Amino acid sequence: MFSSSCMDLKNLVSVDDFWSLNQDPPKEMRVPKVISRYGPSMDDDDDGVVIPKRIIVANELPIRAVCDGDTGRWSFEYDADSLYLQLRDGFGDEVEVVYVGCLKAEIDVADQDDVAQELQDKFRCVPVFLPREIRSGFYHGFCKHYLWPLFHYMLPITSSQGTRFDRALWRAYCSANKMFADKVMEVLSPELEDYVWIHNYHLMLLPSFLRRRFHRIKLGFFLHSPFPSSEIYRTIPVHKEIIQALLNCDVIGFHTFDYARHFLSYCSRLLGLDYRSNRGYIGLEYCGRTVGVKILPAGIHMGQLQWALSQKETAEKFKELKKKFEGKFVILGADDMDMFKGINFKLSAMGQLLEEQEKYRGKVVFVQIKNPARSQGKDIRDVESEISAIAEEINLKYGGPDYEPIVLVNGPVTTQEKAAYYAIAECCVVTPVRDGMNLVPYKYTVCREGSPALDKALGNEEAVQPKKSVIIVSEFIGCSPSLSGAIRVNPWSIDDVSTAMYSAIEMEESEKQLRHEKHYKYISSHDVAYWAKSFDQDLVRASKWVDDVRLWTMGLGFGFKVAALNSNYRRLSVDYVVSAYRRTNSRLILLDYDGTMMPKTHVDKTPSSDVISVLNSLCSDPRNIVFVVSGRGRDSLSKWFSPCEKMGISAEHGYFTRWTKDASWETCSLIMDFDWKNIALPVMEHYTEATDGSFIEQKESAVVWHYEHADLHFGSWQAKELLDHLENVLAKEPVAVTRGQFIIEVKPQGVSKGKAVENIVSTMRKQGKLPDFVLCIGDDRSDEVMFETIADKVVSQSLPAIREVFACTVGLKPSKAKYFLDDTDEVIKLLQGLAAESSIQTNSDYLKESVGRNPSDD
Repeated sequence: MFSSSCMDLKNLVSVDDFWSLNQDPPKEMRVPKVISRYGPSMDDDDDGVVIPKRIIVANELPIRAVCDGDTGRWSFEYDADSLYLQLRDGFGDEVEVVYVGCLKAEIDVADQDDVAQELQDKFRCVPVFLPREIRSGFYHGFCKHYLWPLFHYMLPITSSQGTRFDRALWRAYCSANKMFADKVMEVLSPELEDYVWIHNYHLMLLPSFLRRRFHRIKLGFFLHSPFPSSEIYRTIPVHKEIIQALLNCDVIGFHTFDYARHFLSYCSRLLGLDYRSNRGYIGLEYCGRTVGVKILPAGIHMGQLQWALSQKETAEKFKELKKKFEGKFVILGADDMDMFKGINFKLSAMGQLLEEQEKYRGKVVFVQIKNPARSQGKDIRDVESEISAIAEEINLKYGGPDYEPIVLVNGPVTTQEKAAYYAIAECCVVTPVRDGMNLVPYKYTVCREGSPALDKALGNEEAVQPKKSVIIVSEFIGCSPSLSGAIRVNPWSIDDVSTAMYSAIEMEESEKQLRHEKHYKYISSHDVAYWAKSFDQDLVRASKWVDDVRLWTMGLGFGFKVAALNSNYRRLSVDYVVSAYRRTNSRLILLDYDGTMMPKTHVDKTPSSDVISVLNSLCSDPRNIVFVVSGRGRDSLSKWFSPCEKMGISAEHGYFTRWTKDASWETCSLIMDFDWKNIALPVMEHYTEATDGSFIEQKESAVVWHYEHADLHFGSWQAKELLDHLENVLAKEPVAVTRGQFIIEVKPQGVSKGKAVENIVSTMRKQGKLPDFVLCIGDDRSDEVMFETIADKVVSQSLPAIREVFACTVGLKPSKAKYFLDDTDEVIKLLQGLAAESSIQTNSDYLKESVGRNPSDD
């Protein structure tokens, strides 16, 4: 259903949840490319110049909140570890950055207004306060216990394996996204160059809420988790609603090509959307817009790590750890407490290494930093219990008075302490079974590189040591493709991880140095500023479509979308067409059949009695010439339209034409033999045998391979191969090989519906019946050639007699036609309106004739 304005979604409440992070970063940092505490005000500057904004929307604000236990007063500071805060380094000084999100603390309702004002004035942050009951359903329920496991390929087949889809949790998710939209609209200046950048799976419905309120808003979205295969993703009962909401963005970003590929696969398989790469940019065609798909791994903030390495606390902690682990090879892991991080696997691999290599006992230590969990529940408790049990077992079996093989460090751990652990470790093991990006290997590499301040604090001996590091990384995480020098492992294979640890320990020092240099060069040049700037540039480029198009809104609920169409494109008014029809005397009506007068969903293609009746009414008017212009064969069309004796038929895209039922069929003027069919048919038969669901349609002048009933992706791949194959073997034949919607067609060169229209108009001109009214209606790609031909004739003024021209497509979509009708029912209603006008004119002519006739003539 299409409309120029759609109903608003149900007004919902919104929520979220927070988790504490008790670290203590500086309020102000003086290192290059580091975030300072205070920035420009959210108001205009003193000169009255309005500063364009980048509105960063995420589940959590980059703010730490501390409540004084005695006074109950809140104090706030930037969270320097937040990726969302760090990304603003990618924007120029002339751009203002505003953050919208939740605080990692619960604020009393009575204090919310004061807190919001302080955050806005001092930190350019707009907090979203979510009711507790909705927050629980949104974050702990739908996000962390339903979407998060599913995006990591864990399906809740039984109730013990996780949270199943719950309609109440889904409503909480919708509510939260609605409330985020309310806050974004408070700071958005639609008339200015404001851009909104939404982050992560918590807010996948937000683009739909925002696009509904302001159609020309400039929207980007970045997913920081994996996007699963379409087979996994579509198990979500509301999978289509979520994707349709996302497609209201201008750019959608992913860390790796695999995640983007799964997203595009879903859009192709389930929504039938086309995507293509053009000059390095991947674009998804959607309602006349091109939604950009960006593949870009996130980076780290070099300045913040350099600051941490320069701190006195870091040097002191480094010395302490160096003394503690002196003479030992330190392997490090640093992970959130999460079932997908694979901590239990790498601890088990450490145990197997000590079992198989006795020489490492007492000489190799595995240090595992456990960051606080971001959610709560039985799954987290089970992970913690298993990790503790494995560590205890290994330490009892292989440990001693002065040796503990596995050291568990419970978080939270400050940035400085982590930097010291990274710097002391000779190997870093990051083995999640599935993870979106994971920046731990990046941070580890930078800390192993060290800093002048740290080298100075440790003395000249440490400063002159060559930099080296070894990374063991899971092949199932986003950072893996960018770490070409890492040892990639399957985390599910304990043998694989244990062997990798052995390789890391035994690796030559020169090899460690080369791997380290390779990683550091990439990481330092692809930092968080590079990531943010690259995405922002793509968002600016992709958003330019809003400036020179006409927008149409359609769809209800989360199916809402904005179509970007030509500024002259409009709905065809029946009254306007009838008025033009009334004023003209030589009319040409050109009608496609399938999808225009007959719905494509119908299996029986025989025209209804209403269609036959309206066509006969139009043909009975001597001022009209009516043609059905179709790609179907002449035998089928002759049979279906046998009751229409005065109607013309142009079959097989104009290769065969007849002007009335009694007229003989004319073929196009091309001299043609069909020996090429002996080449094309065997090739098509080969692909038909190999592609289940495909079939061949043989016409008199053409051969068509259909694959609409085949698997969408496999059929599309086969179609591409078939197209290339046919173009090669038929290169010297006078034929055209074309790809249409679920078809590959081979037909004679020069045959098209556009050529058919030219021949019809040319014949009318020779007969002295040049039309002054043309109505052309079609629905697919082959009909676009008709629209283009008609437009060219009018623009070139080669046919100045044609005063009224109506090229109309069926369905609101990008087209060379200037008009559209929604569906076949509207087409029939239009034709019935014209037929009624013809009837009125015929009766009027008869009355005039009767009045002017002499009775003696009877």
